[in-house]
Amino acid sequence: MKFLHPDRDNAVELSLDDVFILPSYFQGISRSSVDLSAVDFPGGCHPVVSANMNAVTGKRLAETMARNGGLGVLPQDMSNDTLERIVSYIKSASPLFDTALTVSPNSTLRDVQGIIRKRNHGAVVVVDEKSTPVGVVTLADLRERDQYSAAKDVMSSDLVVSDISMSPEDSFLRMHEARVKVSPVVDESGVLVGITTKDDCVRRMLFKPAVDAQGRLMVAAAVGISSNASTQARYLVDLGVDAIVLDTAHGHQRRMLEAIESTRKACPKIPIIAGNVCTAEGTNALISAGADVVKVNVGPGAMCTTRMQTGVGRPTFSAVKACADAAQKLGKHVWGDGGVKHPRDVALYLAAGASRVMVGTMLCGTYESPGELKQDANGFWFKENYGMASARAVRDRVSALNPFQQAQKEVFREGISNSKIYLAPGRESVADILVEIYTGVQSSFTYVGATSIPEFQENAVVGVQTRAGFVEGTPHGKVRNA
Repeated sequence: MKFLHPDRDNAVELSLDDVFILPSYFQGISRSSVDLSAVDFPGGCHPVVSANMNAVTGKRLAETMARNGGLGVLPQDMSNDTLERIVSYIKSASPLFDTALTVSPNSTLRDVQGIIRKRNHGAVVVVDEKSTPVGVVTLADLRERDQYSAAKDVMSSDLVVSDISMSPEDSFLRMHEARVKVSPVVDESGVLVGITTKDDCVRRMLFKPAVDAQGRLMVAAAVGISSNASTQARYLVDLGVDAIVLDTAHGHQRRMLEAIESTRKACPKIPIIAGNVCTAEGTNALISAGADVVKVNVGPGAMCTTRMQTGVGRPTFSAVKACADAAQKLGKHVWGDGGVKHPRDVALYLAAGASRVMVGTMLCGTYESPGELKQDANGFWFKENYGMASARAVRDRVSALNPFQQAQKEVFREGISNSKIYLAPGRESVADILVEIYTGVQSSFTYVGATSIPEFQENAVVGVQTRAGFVEGTPHGKVRNA
């Protein structure tokens, strides 16, 4: 990456909003020739990672991330029983087809209502005792129906079923001709293996699933830097986790270095991501201790109050660039973590030198995130989000302590405890947002004349803009008074 005006721009601390990418010649044919595969370790077809936040990454979101070419990081606050259940679920899920929500023919509509909004497709498959689909219940079928009606009495039994070997295009056209949005997917014996939508068929042409050496969906997990970090990491690796994220708000400290060293000894082959830091010195220290990837940024997250509480941190773009430059000299990588609001932010982090980009709040307002879907007084759907250093998160983390000890811990908090994140039309699913990011970043590469992340980082020319320059680039045609 080069600055447009290096003598001036190199001396300024810059956030994502402060910078833009200059276009240049592209000799390719289309953005479909762009390869967004991450360069730090194998897995997936793009560099988007879901944050290890309790309200962001759980079973469904991690599964959906991997199926659509990304990587989900499970939070460190989960119990081992929960982790075992989730990792087992993800590793047994279909790499190609969304896990279907199912009920039996005699289940009530109350049962259907309890699960139907767990997925973006808004459908529940009715299966018999052999797991063969016999009908589908949609949100439309629930209207003005008694909640204790049996599913078999309201389901649509005229199914449009897709075979597991059917191409995405054939499956799409079959649903299009039948004027249906969803199709159960069955194997050669007619047993249900998943569900697909017309949108899913299109996404399968865009995304290559992130899978391990056995062809199973990938998942990462976070670990704190307590004295048992290496033991917990070894436990997660034995479960089948594909990468370990050693995570704390201030990564440039002795306990982090000790955790990295012990975890590297216990898990010599697993990718270790450690953070957070925002300086070259911090990056060098974590890599020297054994980290493969350093997670960069202090304070830019939507739920984080660190900078307002402490004054500590660094503008996002400059932080990632400084840390990436340091990591590159040692043959390692960094992730940009926090502050992503638009696809452009992902492109800018990559230009600054990041190998992947971690996204949090942007993914919270989706059907797949862990929180309970709620409606406000006006009927709009939302989910709650909160920071991992907030009083709420700290309270959950120290629940085993006595009330006085809990109160002591809660004094130290640097995050928002409750925020409503609304589901936006057209962006209700993680997959919708990933498509938006993926296609936006692909286009960014073509503007720069690059077809891979290393080429993009080599070619990108970044300029500094005023606040008016940033606002000028935002959509402003929705409301016109003239």
